[in-house]
Amino acid sequence: MREEYITTSDDAAIPAAETPHNYRIGIYGWRKRCLYLFVLLLIIILVVNFGLTIWILRVMWFNTGGMGYLQVSADGLRLDGESEFLFPLYAQDVHSREDSALLMHSTDNVTLNARNAHGELTGSVSVGPAQAHAFGQHFTVSSSSDDSTLFYADSKEAIVGMGKLRITGSEGALFEHSVETPLVKGEALKELRLESPTRSLSMEAPKGVLIKAAAGAEAKASLDIILHSTEGLLVLDAETVRLPALPVGIAGTSGDSQGVYNMYEVCVCPSGKLFLSKAGVSSTCSESQEC
Repeated sequence: MREEYITTSDDAAIPAAETPHNYRIGIYGWRKRCLYLFVLLLIIILVVNFGLTIWILRVMWFNTGGMGYLQVSADGLRLDGESEFLFPLYAQDVHSREDSALLMHSTDNVTLNARNAHGELTGSVSVGPAQAHAFGQHFTVSSSSDDSTLFYADSKEAIVGMGKLRITGSEGALFEHSVETPLVKGEALKELRLESPTRSLSMEAPKGVLIKAAAGAEAKASLDIILHSTEGLLVLDAETVRLPALPVGIAGTSGDSQGVYNMYEVCVCPSGKLFLSKAGVSSTCSESQEC
């Protein structure tokens, strides 16, 4: 390209015009080839990105209502099917549909934490492969029908709110400390056993202890069995009261002790010991050497 500079001034006042110069405007050579290669590479990257975007949209099932099984609404998020969370999930309310159960599954454990406004942990429930652990000020199980308390436990006590607590284990229930209850009742057609293998068994009540069994009651002990009433009577209410293992006292030489009757009388020592003495014309308890 040739550029010419023309002036309108007087030719006599200026010197002779210089030799005209030629300038080439544009990109030529290896620069031009590099530019075309860069533009081609950029177009390829744009096409690949656009294709990947379309592929991600189709794989994740993006739509106007959400993403695949995840639907976004004014009330929150709704997820249909199974989902895997790799990091903690923060939510105010998590519940299932009305016609299905909510299942949480993990290869390690499932932990639910509750925190206060300061971020401090106030309650936690962790279910692992070996055990379930709960942490909190108290634990409550309520009925879905009338919202009554079925079970309550805190650091001081545990309360069973139902009218009947049923133990179905073959070995019964094991209590390491005292038990306070108004009624202990066995299952129908099965016996009820209160047993202490290595220690003593004590039953106390301010107004008395009632033991009632239609088929009979049996008490066994390695040492002593003590029935004690502080202000009342000890009543054995039965058609027949038997003491089959009472010792027979050794009678003295009195004529009365040599009675001909094959009968015995029950004698009581000052210590409370009972024994049998062969009956005579009069009482022979004082002649016995059992006390």
